[in-house]
Amino acid sequence: MYFHNDRQKKAAECLWLNRPWIVLTGAGISTESGIPDFRSPQTGLWNQYDPMEILSTEVLFNQPELFYKTGFSVLMQFKQARPNLAHDILASWESKGMVKAVITQNIDSLHIDSGSKKVMEIHGHLRTASCVKCMRTVSIEKLESLVMDGQIPPRCRCGGILRPDVVLFGDMLPSSFEQATKMVQKFPLLVIGSSLQVSPANLIPSLATKLMIINLEETPFDKKAAFVLNGKASSILHFLDEEIKKFEENA
Repeated sequence: MYFHNDRQKKAAECLWLNRPWIVLTGAGISTESGIPDFRSPQTGLWNQYDPMEILSTEVLFNQPELFYKTGFSVLMQFKQARPNLAHDILASWESKGMVKAVITQNIDSLHIDSGSKKVMEIHGHLRTASCVKCMRTVSIEKLESLVMDGQIPPRCRCGGILRPDVVLFGDMLPSSFEQATKMVQKFPLLVIGSSLQVSPANLIPSLATKLMIINLEETPFDKKAAFVLNGKASSILHFLDEEIKKFEENA
């Protein structure tokens, strides 16, 4: 067994030799940007709220006051965050051909804000909102303004309800999920900051022919992975990035 740094050096070599990679990210990559994750003991959002009670389509349509006064306010916490070093490194890896695409379970847009170009947001995002009737799209700021003005539920000019473009409990996943499952069968997969316990997103690593995992805690797929590196995403990615730069210099 290698010491931790030796194992990370071997992982960096694996990343370099098997490039390009598909990256799957979860809440753990964004906690260093100040966004709480969902399932951590004591601190996870779902220890404070039952998601089915505030962020489901049933609540959206049947209890809009609860959805917009509680659920929507929880979602809007994500809008204040800014990318951290882990997001920036992945964007740089994409620009140099190390990363083919990022599949993310996160709705915070931080990969896009950091400069990643090929991002598949399989749980949607908080940049826009849509009318459930005519499908017109407005900015999330417009939706927030209507809610702040007391219009609950917020209405489109056609009279339909406006809702954020995130995947709620009870929603179908967007087409990007099918695209992600196809792509991960063609390239190795690097998982960062995901518990890999959320269905159907946890189907993705089961399709990978080569797997590497970076996460604080154990995951159900650790035994399948060629490398498992436990720790903060930004610290581990920074180390890997420095090692990969050495390979680039010698290429």
